Amino acid sequence: MARNVILMIAASCILLSGCAGIKNIQDLTYIVSIGMDYDEEKDEYTVYLQGLNFLNVAKQEGGKTAEPVPIFVASAKGETLNLAVRKLYKLSEPPLFFGHVKTLVISKRIVQHKFKEVVEEVGRNRSIRPTLHIVTTDESIEEVFNINALFNYPAIYTVLFKKDFYEVAQNEIRPVPLMKFLREYYEPMNAAKLPSVKINKSGWKAEKDYPVLYFDGYTVFQNKKYIKELAFEDSLFLNWIMENYIALDERVEEDGKLAAAVKLESPELKFKYEENAPSPKFSIVLSIRADLLERVEDISPDRLRSLVEEKIKTKLRSLYLDGVERKIDYLNAGEKWFRMRPEKFAELKKHGNFYLDENSLTDIQVNVQILNFNSYKFNE
Repeated sequence: MARNVILMIAASCILLSGCAGIKNIQDLTYIVSIGMDYDEEKDEYTVYLQGLNFLNVAKQEGGKTAEPVPIFVASAKGETLNLAVRKLYKLSEPPLFFGHVKTLVISKRIVQHKFKEVVEEVGRNRSIRPTLHIVTTDESIEEVFNINALFNYPAIYTVLFKKDFYEVAQNEIRPVPLMKFLREYYEPMNAAKLPSVKINKSGWKAEKDYPVLYFDGYTVFQNKKYIKELAFEDSLFLNWIMENYIALDERVEEDGKLAAAVKLESPELKFKYEENAPSPKFSIVLSIRADLLERVEDISPDRLRSLVEEKIKTKLRSLYLDGVERKIDYLNAGEKWFRMRPEKFAELKKHGNFYLDENSLTDIQVNVQILNFNSYKFNE
């Protein structure tokens, strides 16, 4: 009996010893963002790591405002991402931990010169989760990483760390997960978009200018190639149409004068393709719900609805024509077409030309339903 008890205790000790290598959570340096820049002359990458501890993670509670907790940013140069990061391991105690990386920030120099190599390397790296968000910037990455949220909230409350599109309410560009971007990036007839992050130093003040981060537009790719930077207003409009998770505040003009402001929600975009066309040829039907926010001029509901429909139709056609000129399928009309017609897509692919032209979009119908007039009175 005694012998059996001794054996049981010995076995328990062996099992417990298996946890001896596990580190306490405070004994690691948690990397939450990785930034990458590129020097074309030296053919060399610069990698930035943003590290936080638990004081950085928690919002400040209580009546007193705590002193801001510093953000730690490391950098190193190397021929590849892994070789650059390797140099930082010997300089980092507590040791680095990459299991909680949330955001990858890529410079515009990488976008223009080394994007394909970088995105492929990141995509196959097992240390990086496919759910992390990816953004571009032409700002100093070190400066981007050293910016806190408003009221000295930690950096993880900035736009770099929005968890998903459900945190975006209105008039904002949504974040893009790496997995979603790669799926669009490798599509043969599709535009892929990454938000571009900027620093604003004049919008907020706290005795002096208080810099904040925001998304300023899209970096656009087509057929695995970088094409252009899309301005914020066009990016927001495209985001609103394609994602359907945000609301859009829009000014309405009549004869060049501001007549009203409306809130646009729940867009439903439908394509109608011509069956026997050798390349995508289609019309668009866009249905929208709207609320009247402000009425500046005396305008009837029918006239207001007509002005909103005409403005959205004009913006949609303008964006489409810009895409045709630059060989970008902003609306992803080609993807929906070729999935239903693989044999025509194979034939079209042989010629190698862009599959849309000015006549590919045959008609645009916009239907606006105004649900709330915000207590404004209208004459019969």
